[in-house]
Amino acid sequence: MRGRDEDTGEFLSPSRSQNRRDALDVLALGETLTALSAAQLARLPIPEELLPHIRETQRMTSHGARKRQHAFLAKQMRRQDDEVLDAIRDALSKDGDAGKRETAALHRAETVRDGLMGDDRDIAMTELLAAHPGADRQKLRQLVRNALEERKRNKPPRAYRELFRELREVLAIEGDDVADPVEDEDA
Repeated sequence: MRGRDEDTGEFLSPSRSQNRRDALDVLALGETLTALSAAQLARLPIPEELLPHIRETQRMTSHGARKRQHAFLAKQMRRQDDEVLDAIRDALSKDGDAGKRETAALHRAETVRDGLMGDDRDIAMTELLAAHPGADRQKLRQLVRNALEERKRNKPPRAYRELFRELREVLAIEGDDVADPVEDEDA
């Protein structure tokens, strides 16, 4: 029984209904985690002791066994601190801080790529290389050249996409707090 505080009359603990809602929320989070690929799981702040349980659940094919394994995974997840579960939820959420940072990084890479593909590509390349000295100058220039050639010949944008991936890596390796060179030009 929960009991009441004799002085204030308030309940001492959450209701059974609230406990059940919390448990079902953790179960849904576990089901979401088991639906992710190994690469997506690697990006999340999941404790090492939960990873084998997630992989085991993913391996299950029988409906009944999978349901039991989901319940076991949820039990293991409820043993974690609330901060750990909140960090996982935040990383999964598009509205969370991690999602916003990832979206901002993608937009920053798109902006830099558009600058490299525009009329002032030499200036944009110089600013990018000045801001990120660890970038591979030759590879970036070759990708820009190939992407421009693809655009000119109306070919599929393979180099354009590869340029985006390279820029995303360069911007992520050099640090997220570095300002965008295209935006610095306006300031």
